[in-house]
Amino acid sequence: MNLEPGKIYGLLGENGVGKTTLLTLLSGLKKTGSGTIDIDGQDPYKRQPSLLEKIYYLPDEVAPSPERATRWAKSKGVFWPGFSMDKFLEIMAEFETDPSQKMTTMSSGQLKKTYISFALACNPEYIFMDEPTNGLDIPSKAQFRQTILRHTSMDAVLVISTHQVRDLENIIDPIIILDRREVLLNASLEEISRKLYFDYGNVLLPESLYSEQLPGGFIQVVQNTTGQESKVNIEALFNAVHKNKELVKTLFSHE
Repeated sequence: MNLEPGKIYGLLGENGVGKTTLLTLLSGLKKTGSGTIDIDGQDPYKRQPSLLEKIYYLPDEVAPSPERATRWAKSKGVFWPGFSMDKFLEIMAEFETDPSQKMTTMSSGQLKKTYISFALACNPEYIFMDEPTNGLDIPSKAQFRQTILRHTSMDAVLVISTHQVRDLENIIDPIIILDRREVLLNASLEEISRKLYFDYGNVLLPESLYSEQLPGGFIQVVQNTTGQESKVNIEALFNAVHKNKELVKTLFSHE
């Protein structure tokens, strides 16, 4: 699997398939059992400062520091040459979070927004986020989407692991779907729309790969044999992929 600059990847998969493991492998926090990872010609597990200064990994659960957010950010920002305190404060303001507050007194949502602000303010080339919208309320999730689009470098690689696809479906593209020990799908929304058709009608289609009843009709996924365009529903895509693994791998094979 290749990750290309300038894209925001949505990393999906059932519990236990290895989404967090993949992010920690990419970040150099774990060693591969087999195979290789190459980032700019380097193995991240060797943890060379020249590569680590380009990477930021935000885990799902983050521990608070007893420091005020501004002091904490200033002390940790020295490890990333591109860190900008002005940008950190700007993003914190967009999140409506007080940067002078001690992190131990913040709610889980405020703490998560502080770490997201810091990650983007470091201006890394590679950003790996594990369930970043967990703990955020509805307004904060909208702020998160706007902040990601506004403050991520145009040539950065951003990988977001999530179960909350509705929180992110307007910003993630391409989509990666993992299964145990393999990648079921790594494709852009344009490619997905070209090969699969998402039907929102009220008649069940016998050829559907996946169908789900909605108020007033169904969402169904079928192979796109007519070239029609449709809006990709990521939840329906995920379920269709898991019900038709071998077919999907054949459809999206790039060999």
